Amino acid sequence: MRVCSIASGSSGNCIYVGDGKNHILIDAGVSRKRIVTGLQQIGVSPEQLDGIFVTHEHIDHISGIPMMVKMFGTPVFATGGTLDEICRRDKKQEIKRDRLYQLYADRPVKAGGLKVMPFHMSHDAAEPVCYSVESGDCKLGMATDLGVYDTYTVEHLAGSNILFLEANHDISMLEAGKYPYSLKCRILGERGHLSNEDSGKLLCRLFHKKLRHVVLAHLSKENNYPELAYEAVKCQIWEEMGMNALPFHMMVAKRDMPSELLCV
Repeated sequence: MRVCSIASGSSGNCIYVGDGKNHILIDAGVSRKRIVTGLQQIGVSPEQLDGIFVTHEHIDHISGIPMMVKMFGTPVFATGGTLDEICRRDKKQEIKRDRLYQLYADRPVKAGGLKVMPFHMSHDAAEPVCYSVESGDCKLGMATDLGVYDTYTVEHLAGSNILFLEANHDISMLEAGKYPYSLKCRILGERGHLSNEDSGKLLCRLFHKKLRHVVLAHLSKENNYPELAYEAVKCQIWEEMGMNALPFHMMVAKRDMPSELLCV
């Protein structure tokens, strides 16, 4: 399995997942040009994509979809609620409706050799989902844009060899920052975003001996720093699990350019 974050953060999100023969995106929240450039850097052409799997309809997850469908005919997979919102926001009617496919939480979808499993998440969107993707013995688990996690979340992410976990904000920075009170409450609420500390706690529940890579994702530009997120999550692991060194590779997804290509 090959995984690459093409973009991550409040200004746009897009993850590439492939197995050499099949290729998908999870979200397409940046421009067509940035998506194509990111794919080309890892040797994939946009025409090879088997689909875009959408987590939810917020603009930083769907802004590139109209042009990807228009230029390359890329199929789009999402829940019914998310598809309805994507169509409602498609004011120019650029998305061909026959390229939209409805999926359902807890029902896997096959994209060639890739098994994609959508599962519910807690976020302020119409019908949001996260995804796990399996190829052979390899598993990717991703959980971003969720205010809380529970046993159900952990069960879907369990056994992942690669994890994309949200580390959206530092709580102190958010509370002391310039955001209006209502927005702070939204971010800190059960349908908002995970803090650095919560990301670390979730990671502790998901650790197993075959976990190879952890990518901290969807960082807030205003309420976090990559170095702070990394250290906060690392300290949480050390405190809860008594480790003085990380037994896996951990990195922070880049906001404005593709991150390192991960292979398992």
